Amino acid sequence: MTLKVFRRSAVALWLVLPFVISVRGEDWPNWLGPDRNGVSRELLPSEVLIDDPLWEAQIGIGFSSFSVSRGSLYTMGHRDGEETVWKLCAETGAVEASFSYGAELLPKLHEGGPAATPAVTDKQVLVMSKDGQLRVLTKDLSQVLWEKSMMDESGLRKIPEWGFTGSPIIMGDLVLIEAGATFAYDLKTGEERWRSESYRPAYGTPHGFQLDGQSFVAVLKTDGLVILCAETGETRGFSLWRTSFQTNSTTPLEIGEGKFFISTGYDRGCCLFVFNGEALSTNYENMNMCNHMGNSVLMKEALYGFDGTAHRGRAVEFTCLDPVSGEKRWHFEGLGYGSVIGAGDDLIVLTEGGELLIGAASPDGFMSRAKKQVLNGRCWTPPVFANGILYARNAAGRLVAHRLGR
Repeated sequence: MTLKVFRRSAVALWLVLPFVISVRGEDWPNWLGPDRNGVSRELLPSEVLIDDPLWEAQIGIGFSSFSVSRGSLYTMGHRDGEETVWKLCAETGAVEASFSYGAELLPKLHEGGPAATPAVTDKQVLVMSKDGQLRVLTKDLSQVLWEKSMMDESGLRKIPEWGFTGSPIIMGDLVLIEAGATFAYDLKTGEERWRSESYRPAYGTPHGFQLDGQSFVAVLKTDGLVILCAETGETRGFSLWRTSFQTNSTTPLEIGEGKFFISTGYDRGCCLFVFNGEALSTNYENMNMCNHMGNSVLMKEALYGFDGTAHRGRAVEFTCLDPVSGEKRWHFEGLGYGSVIGAGDDLIVLTEGGELLIGAASPDGFMSRAKKQVLNGRCWTPPVFANGILYARNAAGRLVAHRLGR
């Protein structure tokens, strides 16, 4: 290669390199993504185009979100008295495998169907049905490795009012499950390692974390925030946090060492809890952010989320909160209820009515640089962004995939 040709090649590489970096892919293997905070480390290009769907699919009624692993997308839906776990090609939507079983729909004030999101490892897929059937499948969905009835395990006399909606969480060699008590099972064998004290069944997902070299689990029960020892299930901290509707549906959001942001709908608002390894204390509590079902996300030292409750009278506001003080930085109405995730430096918003908006995360305000109506019907499920593709669904089971690029 001559020096002149080499220089041309180097210039061409230099011009292409920023774009390559901006769209570098990353899987999304479980609820709330690789870092379990609702934020992808992928960067969106500066010029985002939301074109027509790359592909569409019908996956059945439900609110299960998506996991993406090694070129495949996993999700769940309900049809004709059965739930189905789907394995689809993430690029084309082609069905690679499916696994079905009988399950209840439980359509209480909504369409019903599965609400938990599959968790995916190199060899396994973990799924939770709406009526409490926990299964660990091979990754090709051809075999059940082990299974549990969480109704039997927990001793509950009836299915919780809104069903089992917490997603399976993998923490080391443990599977964590919310079913009144928090249960920890051996990932490989299904053997019970421990169970926590029993509380009224809640609807959020546990969150594993580290503090001073020790492992803990934070879970928002219907009764309040509980901190458990990850090795024994022993309660290390508890703080009362109840709503008048006896429903807590969000996942504790870790915003710093031992600090957790909790937000719930209805009449309770939000709180910043601090765990010191032995007990919980409160930094602030206010009504500035009421996350009904969809979590807030933390980006650029600010919290972003939907303040308000779906299908109730109070107007819903898209809101930015200072995570340290709990004060509002900005808020506006007009989007209705929705969910938000992060990607790089951007917020990706899906409204309840199916409009997709993308704009920079900024404590000074939100302005979308791309928006498109991508779905209709009820859209309560947070979207997922993985390997340059945005996945979204509605309650009726329409799934759309959009490549976000120039």
